[in-house]
Amino acid sequence: MNIVLLGAPGAGKGTQAAKLVEEFGFAHVSTGDILRAAVKNGTELGLKAKSYMDAGDLVPDQLIIDLMNERFQQPDCAEGVLLDGFPRTTAQAVALDDMLARMNRPLDAALLVDVPGEVIIGRALNRRVCKDCGYVGTAADAACPKCSGEMYQRTDDTEDTVRNRLDVYEKSTSPLIDYYRGKGVLKTVDGDRPVDVVFADMKALLGL
Repeated sequence: MNIVLLGAPGAGKGTQAAKLVEEFGFAHVSTGDILRAAVKNGTELGLKAKSYMDAGDLVPDQLIIDLMNERFQQPDCAEGVLLDGFPRTTAQAVALDDMLARMNRPLDAALLVDVPGEVIIGRALNRRVCKDCGYVGTAADAACPKCSGEMYQRTDDTEDTVRNRLDVYEKSTSPLIDYYRGKGVLKTVDGDRPVDVVFADMKALLGL
């Protein structure tokens, strides 16, 4: 299957994607993870993207499209992909359609994880990440429950940056909801519920 996960930053797409990957073996293609790795490694793309990411703005379409074209060529994408964070604009959605058409692969679903903005802000301010293994926890985690590593707050998890991300999402990304509704592939799940309840609904919507 080829699935696009939609929803505002912090809606829980990454958490649900990880569960889908674990249970069904999808290739999880997360632009956020790819970009953060590029920043950490100091690549040319990473350096270009860092200023946009730090401000909570979208990385320009062409940078993302070039990145995704490369990612789609990797062997693990051959059986289907779970796209997390791409596309984020209508231009990126059109580019994705072109990529899939060239590979003769349809998009099976665009799955919207719907969560109110104030809930997302609260989640982001409470989020902590392990420096060693990348585990995502909360401010209540004094150390990583998985590896005992140091937990930290991402530089883009401040209230101003999160609010800006939500504004950018509304202006640039929410039109994707109409785009995929028009193509007949949009499915919506209420993301403001326990993780396992959301996951069960997602599987039902996807016919898994």
